[in-house]
Amino acid sequence: MNWDQIQGNWKQIKGEAQVQWGKLTDDDLDQVEGDHQKLVGKLQERYGYAKDEAEREVDEFIAKH
Repeated sequence: MNWDQIQGNWKQIKGEAQVQWGKLTDDDLDQVEGDHQKLVGKLQERYGYAKDEAEREVDEFIAKH
């Protein structure tokens, strides 16, 4: 699935993202709106990940969906 598809289906996918990353709030996920860089930034903010670690997590998540 590419990021255009992710953005189009964000309402369905954000529930799965909430399960994957429990520290992300509904407001966080609403702000992300399916945007790759915003999701990476929120993971860095909530989990203290380095940028490359956050990007790897997001890429792995998307590969599953």
